[in-house]
This record gives sequence, structure tokens and C-alpha cells, in this order.
Amino acid sequence: MNFDYSPKVQDLRARLSAFMDEHVYPNEETYARQVAEGDRWTPVAVIEELKPLAREAGLWNLFLPPGSRHSFGAGLTNLEYAPLCEIMGRVPWAPEVFNCSAPDTGNMEVLAQYGTPEQQERWLAPLLAGEIRSCFAMTEPEVASSDATNIESSIRRDGDDYVIDGRKWWTSGAGDPRCRVAIFMGKTDPSAPRHRQQSMILVPMDTPGITVRRMLSVFGYDDAPHGHAEIAFEGVRVPAANLLLGEGRGFEIAQGRLGPGRIHHCMRLIGLAERALELTCARAASRVAFGRPISEQGVVRAGIAESRMEIEQARLLVLKAAHMMDTVGNKAARAEIAMIKVVAPNVACRVIDRAIQVHGGAGVSQDTFLAYAYASSRTLRLADGPDEVHAETVAKEELRPFQPRREGEKPDAVTVPNAGVNA
Repeated sequence: MNFDYSPKVQDLRARLSAFMDEHVYPNEETYARQVAEGDRWTPVAVIEELKPLAREAGLWNLFLPPGSRHSFGAGLTNLEYAPLCEIMGRVPWAPEVFNCSAPDTGNMEVLAQYGTPEQQERWLAPLLAGEIRSCFAMTEPEVASSDATNIESSIRRDGDDYVIDGRKWWTSGAGDPRCRVAIFMGKTDPSAPRHRQQSMILVPMDTPGITVRRMLSVFGYDDAPHGHAEIAFEGVRVPAANLLLGEGRGFEIAQGRLGPGRIHHCMRLIGLAERALELTCARAASRVAFGRPISEQGVVRAGIAESRMEIEQARLLVLKAAHMMDTVGNKAARAEIAMIKVVAPNVACRVIDRAIQVHGGAGVSQDTFLAYAYASSRTLRLADGPDEVHAETVAKEELRPFQPRREGEKPDAVTVPNAGVNA
């Protein structure tokens, strides 16, 4: 595996870093002030001002993979996109400036990969242009949604339409007034095999029968104007042409969507952890306690070293997963994707927690971004599947060579890879 940056990626990294230095970091206080003022559930002015600049700079839709039928993106592989996503992740709201924010990236990839030409024209084109936003309605409050086969919402065929009923929550992005469409997952055939019962369908957010019940907070943050909604779908009727790929294909789409989405989250978390470590070092070097700089305290130095080692390990694992997704596909890389989904949020939480400790009271206040960074990182130990589910995937893959190849047959210890003397 060669993780050297190509000249194309080096150029994009330099331009992206320069844009962040000139336009994003200086506007962090402006962003916070604008969100706090007036109607918080409206687009943030500074982001809207920066979007045209990002587009003019050629830093738009960087996530879109090569081979897409659309020419709006940079055509980067997952491995090429990783260092750019890391840079954007250093500021939680920055990805939207470049039209690279969740859940829109995943939804755009779904439409690019599985959408019909008509679906792409209606929804993908304005999403790629940054004219509208979208949400992904999958998780439900009444069932353990970590097992997606539990989903109870229904998608029932009625003539030329489908009728949708169900209650969803943690529908991120639904609080934004620009959110025009939801990708909804529900059951079209409860009698089918477990993983063929579910389908996905495009639901315009202005369709009668949709009610946003409430916006959910995350450790006290409501993430306005993005937000995470609980939504009721009651007798929602949409054309049958809105179905994605076909009945019973929901799990297939979900796996295609969540693989890239998970790795994007992990890439951004590495950037978040890097920035937290930088703040830790700067704070430790500038503050004096008990007669000497905090940076000379052994426990602080040990924490800094631990953070650096953890970040480097997490980054390499993310890059390996990205490389495998590009070369052997998401299915073959499922163990690596599962590993990074556990490792990256946990590393970020530990690094940010150390940064909070070094900052003292400032670390848990609004004077730094650390409290929010910690809350969002901790949330990602649940979002896109909890740690336990991903760890189970890793364990299954690890145990696979040791499982009997046929009923009653034990594996040949000679041919089992990595079998130890006690295997």
C-alpha cells in the first residue's frame, strides 16, 4: 500500500488548507454568533457567503468518486479524498462550505449510483449544485435500529403509488429549511427473507402526511440549523417511480451508502483529533501551574505522546480501509470499515478529553470548540451503527477461518492463517 499523495492530491491539499486559513478559521466566531442570533433554523450567512468562493476555487463536491456519471466532483478515490476530508473535519461546519457534508454526501452517492435519470435530474443535480439539502430516514424510536431488520415502517404499493407509514428519528438534516427530500427505508414485503423485506424510496419533504415532531439535542446541542428530527410519516403517498433500485433492495443500497459515509466520518474525526492535539500543545506551552509550564508536567507530556501515537495509528487504519475500498470493494473491506468505525471515534474522544483536561474550565465552555467536538465524537460511537455491532463484524471475520467448512467438519489447523500453538 502506497499512501504517498499524488501531485493532484498535494495540490488540492495545499489549496484547501489555504482556503481554510483564509476563510474558515477566521470565521469560527462569526459562525457561532450568527447561529445564536435571530431564527437559528435558517441557513448560516457566513457559510452561504463562502460556498461560491469554494466553488470558484475548485474545491466543490470533492467527495464524488471517479466513474460517476456526473462531472461536478474532483473524481477522487477514497484514498485520495481521505487527507482532504481530514482537513475539512478540523472545523465541524467546514464540510458544508465545500458541499461535502453529511448526510448529503451519502445521499448524493446513492442517487449517483442507484438513481434513475429522472431521479437524478430532479434531486441529484440540485444537491450537487448546493441548492437544496436532504436527509436520511432510517432509524426508528420503537425498535433497536442497530439491527436494521427490526425496522417496522411500511412502504405499501397502491396502484401507481406507494403509501408510507412510520416514525423515524435521528433524521439528520431535516431541521434545515432547505431540506427538500428524504431517503426513507421501510418494509415493502414483511414475508420476504430477512434482508429482502426492506426498500428505499425518495420522499419529498413537502408531501402531505409528514410531520416533524421535534428536534433532538445531542448532549445539549441542537445542531441548528442542521438538526436531528423525529418525524412521523402518516399515509404519505408518493409515485411508484420514486422507489430506488427496486423492491427488496434496501439493504443493498444501505451497504453501498454507509461504507463511504462511515469512512468520511472517520476521516473527519482524525482532523478533529489533530486540531485538539494542537490546541493541547499550545495551551500546555502557554500556561504555568505550580511554578512551571504545564508542558513540563510529566502527566501532560505523557498524554500528548499518547494522543500523537493514537492519531497516527487511527490514520493509518483509515487509509488502509480507504485503499481496500478502492481496490477490492466495500464488501471485501467490511472488516476494515468496521474497525475504523470503532477506532476513530474512540481515539477522537480520548484525544479531545485530554485537551479538555489541559484547558480546564475553558475546555468545557463555549470559549473553545472542544466541548462540542467531544459531544459529536461521542455521538459517532452510535451513529451509523454502534461500536458493538462493528466489533461483532470484526470478530466474525477474524473467526471465519476457524469455523467448520461443512457441518460436523473441523478446520484444518495446518491451513488456518495465523494459527498459534494453542489454536
